[in-house]
Amino acid sequence: MAVIGFIGLGNMGGPMAANLVKAGHQVVGYDLVPAAVEAAKAAGVTIGESPAAIAAAADVVITMLPGGKHVLGVYGDITPLARPGALLIDCSTIDVDSARKAHALAADKGAASLDAPVSGGVGGAAAGTLTFMAGGEADAFERARPILEAMGKKIVHCGGAGAGQAAKICNNMILGISMIGVCEAFVLAEKLGLSHQALFDVSSTSSGQCWSLTSYCPVPGPVPASPANRDYQPGFAAALMLKDLKLAQEAAQGAGAPTPLGAAAAQLYAMMNAQGQGGADFSGIIRMLRGEG
Repeated sequence: MAVIGFIGLGNMGGPMAANLVKAGHQVVGYDLVPAAVEAAKAAGVTIGESPAAIAAAADVVITMLPGGKHVLGVYGDITPLARPGALLIDCSTIDVDSARKAHALAADKGAASLDAPVSGGVGGAAAGTLTFMAGGEADAFERARPILEAMGKKIVHCGGAGAGQAAKICNNMILGISMIGVCEAFVLAEKLGLSHQALFDVSSTSSGQCWSLTSYCPVPGPVPASPANRDYQPGFAAALMLKDLKLAQEAAQGAGAPTPLGAAAAQLYAMMNAQGQGGADFSGIIRMLRGEG
């Protein structure tokens, strides 16, 4: 099995690294947060001294970091020391331009690379059922596939450098828009005296059916596993949805693509975050639409 470096052991990276350990890999991790480090150690991850030291010792280095500037900063540290032929996989959700710059840094040092953001949230990270959207060369993707399969259920090669990030932000723009639509429908149903269950029973089996309704229903009851049944504990936090919608808007402006619903969704999630609800699940936007504080 490979020696895998894992930089970024937070809510997503920690469980992902733990699943690599379960698959039999030797995982050497790093994080700035002591609690994340302790949790990773308890899961069998060896803790490295620094990202650069990890890169010098690992066959594969995976990063899961907050933003593009963090990824590029770490790549600046690790690429000079990466082993010949090393594979670098960035699973962060970042802007397409930064993803392409990270690929270029890796290529300059002779390392293969993928941008491979994920979908599935913290639950999917823990269960090993994430979806990976990968961008990069085909041979790098084939090398990465068995490693990604230890952490996810569906692995998709989306195209060249940056294509994984493009797929992620397009997908999450759909998700943000559809969740708002579902929430608006439930708020209207409440005003019209229609029960939550009645609307769910009709829409989940007709033309209103979508993932936001049938897997992540924003009201308690119809889908017991949805965050609505746990007072909107995430799940996928509204602050993260806003981050992804902003990335989509930046990409749309750069590409000259009209995304009026994406822009409206970003504005609504910005309002939710401004109300101090960024830590709640993104489906909790239904409370704001009801006019609740």
